Amino acid sequence: MPVKSNIEETMALSDSVDTLLANKDGLEAFRKFLKSEFSEENVEFWLACEDFKKTKSSTKITLKAQRIYSDFIEADAPKEINIDFHTRNHISQNISEPTLSCFDDAQRLIYSLMAKDSFPRFLRSNEYKELVKKQQNRNQKRWLPFL
Repeated sequence: MPVKSNIEETMALSDSVDTLLANKDGLEAFRKFLKSEFSEENVEFWLACEDFKKTKSSTKITLKAQRIYSDFIEADAPKEINIDFHTRNHISQNISEPTLSCFDDAQRLIYSLMAKDSFPRFLRSNEYKELVKKQQNRNQKRWLPFL
């Protein structure tokens, strides 16, 4: 399987939110962009959910679920995400006995919001242009080991 160059990787980032979120530099640039738009809670919530779904211990599941709920879901949460009443209400009713899938609907809504709204604007942003430049510079240095 051929190894992708940094430039190909950067181009792939422009094709997919998944690729962006899985790439350390891409995620960092996207977070910086969302922060400039006062909507970084979306990617923070998405990342918290991804981490939550990997939790094995039932004690930790309860603790992490409560933290996600108090940080992002409950009314007037410090990083309250923009989700519909039905989804918020469903989570609120089930938070006392959380499951690894209890935030899935909210996570899908936030992912969709990022993919359809934030991501296209990110691709036109200075943060994305800087990311492309950074990847191009890395690619050049790879061939110039004396730098």
